[in-house]
Amino acid sequence: MSSHATITVEELKARLDAGEKLNLIDVREPEEVAYGMIPGAVHLRMGEIPARLDEIPQDEEVIFICRSSHRSDQVCQYLSSLGYKGVTNMIGGMMAWVQLPE
Repeated sequence: MSSHATITVEELKARLDAGEKLNLIDVREPEEVAYGMIPGAVHLRMGEIPARLDEIPQDEEVIFICRSSHRSDQVCQYLSSLGYKGVTNMIGGMMAWVQLPE
């Protein structure tokens, strides 16, 4: 059982469409990000997370994104184990995001 929250792509899109300011971190590799990112997301490769913890808010919601939600789930588990409070995994990743209707 995960110790962190999840969000669907539909829920995320609705929040972004409503103008909500969100902390989005895309943990994919550069060659994956080249195909596109969710507007407003920050690119922080999964492998860089341990060295760049100071760039990730500890007490705010932060939504993590990857290709299919496997790597972002691992990042969320890792950060939760360090005491981060608002880590959220986007279910389905960018594979689900690109399936959303315009």
